[in-house]
Amino acid sequence: MPFYNKSGNIPEKRHIQFRKPDGTLYHEELFSTEGFSNTYSLLYHLYPPTKIKQVGEAYSVEPKVVLSKQLKHRSLKGFKIKPVDDYLESRKAVLVNSDLHISLAAPRKSMTDYFYKNVDADEMIFVHEGTGTLKTMYGDIPFEYGDYVIIPRGTLYQITFNDENNRLLIVESFSPIEFPKRYMNRVGQLMEHSPFCERDIKTPQNLKTHDEQGDFYFKIKKQGIIYPYHYANHPFDLIGWDGYVYPWAFSIHNFEPITGRVHQPPPVHQTFEAHNFVVCSFVPRMYDYHPLGIPAPYNHSNIDSDEILYYVDGDFMSRKSVERGQITLHPGGIPHGPHPGTYEGSIGKKETKELAVMIDPFRPLQLTEAALEIEDTEYYLSWLS
Repeated sequence: MPFYNKSGNIPEKRHIQFRKPDGTLYHEELFSTEGFSNTYSLLYHLYPPTKIKQVGEAYSVEPKVVLSKQLKHRSLKGFKIKPVDDYLESRKAVLVNSDLHISLAAPRKSMTDYFYKNVDADEMIFVHEGTGTLKTMYGDIPFEYGDYVIIPRGTLYQITFNDENNRLLIVESFSPIEFPKRYMNRVGQLMEHSPFCERDIKTPQNLKTHDEQGDFYFKIKKQGIIYPYHYANHPFDLIGWDGYVYPWAFSIHNFEPITGRVHQPPPVHQTFEAHNFVVCSFVPRMYDYHPLGIPAPYNHSNIDSDEILYYVDGDFMSRKSVERGQITLHPGGIPHGPHPGTYEGSIGKKETKELAVMIDPFRPLQLTEAALEIEDTEYYLSWLS
């Protein structure tokens, strides 16, 4: 994905003999997307990545949708999601449709007993609280508060945390998560007007080749089902790799805001895009500088999309009683806007310290059982006073 990268030792050409010091062959694997028609990486293993020892009994982790159709402004208190030791068990899907699943998680323990792979979806993990390391066969990516960690579908990984205090916003995207096309030139380089550049991207580092055989437990997710697999080799046995498909990270704190003389529309905050949704970053920035400008956003009828805001930190100037980890859902079809008093109250203010993640899906979102358990049921009345 973001640009060509390589690590470790690779042969001078693809698909030729590449031998170990003892004369035996390394095992080449093509990790490709859209068949053979899109980005790919070539991986070089010590052992064949195909040595399955056992397949366990599959089980469902599909979200439990309880409201498939709805038209009401809603608010979820994200930090009411209870901490759970296991990483996968901690992930609670709250808003879903056929293009993406949005989950909240508060895992306490590192993933050390198994490896995890999501076959169907790219994963975007936004780190609200906690630090740690994403471990993959490509290398390690340390993460911290404010990082978006992007994991392409089919990538096997483990996550280790430095302590038990972790809060994550997770988006599973059933299409590739990419940079907005308008930020990129014809060869894929981020252009000068982009609010970030390649220097801001964290790529895998410290490739470690694990020469281990035994019993290695995988949990593989496909179509909402976890399939337990046992393999004979440690999966992180790469001697080298190159290509365009690999995990990476980007910090929201490195998003350079685009401001204007009058209030700028949400697309200036766009950070990523996928099929039928976009992700935006609201970061500390200067307000509009027209002498008659109104910094607070105007009322908005988002006819063709729902609007999701995940509040990270700071005061959100168009809202009252915002909490860290709160999610608001403003469905397409009815207007939303600043809370009473905030529109005129924003006049004359010079800057905001707000930090938030916005997700705009172009198909309606459904609410799950986990969402209703943390809902502020009176939120839709918050524009009355």
